Amino acid sequence: MTATDAKPELHLYLQSARDALLWKIEGLSEYDARRPLTPTGTNLLGLVKHVTAAESGYLGDTFGRPSGTLAPWMDETAEPTDDMWATAEESRALIVDNYRRAWAHADATIEALPLDTVGTVPWWPAGRGEITLHHAVVRVISDTHRHAGHADILRELLDGSVGMAANNLDVPQNEPAWWERHRNRLEQAAVQAAAQAEAAQAPSPTSPTGPVA
Repeated sequence: MTATDAKPELHLYLQSARDALLWKIEGLSEYDARRPLTPTGTNLLGLVKHVTAAESGYLGDTFGRPSGTLAPWMDETAEPTDDMWATAEESRALIVDNYRRAWAHADATIEALPLDTVGTVPWWPAGRGEITLHHAVVRVISDTHRHAGHADILRELLDGSVGMAANNLDVPQNEPAWWERHRNRLEQAAVQAAAQAEAAQAPSPTSPTGPVA
């Protein structure tokens, strides 16, 4: 497979992650789309904002094609987590539109340049920032799929919705009662395994407890 031949396959996997991430915020209230669901504040709309900055940086600025979106890690006045949440003034429509524009800009970069094109990541240490476009695309694919996985879990915690995509749920379509029984079975297995592990670590009743003469 040549570098040129690899582009459609790379784009396929990148776009599937993009679509999955946006699907996870569909149908949610404004509060649920934004509210922090982990101790570190992970939230659905913040994930979209983060991958927007990542695409703009790795597939824009890195190859001398700035999109106009400055990633927080490139802005000395920004806080380290500014890309991971949306302010009350930033509408959901704005965040989604910014993401779509970022991926259009990224796609144009992928289309315009050979995959062996070398760019420089502006926020990496001096002398260690050179990467190929192929490397940058794979990095963005990996990052986006990782955060789409985060979004899977957050959305299930919010309202029980699961699935990989609207047209590919990739989850057995069982009744809620079946899933409740399944979860209880897993809980029982976990409790049993923990008890077995604890028993295995306990000293044997027949083992000596004092000094050996």
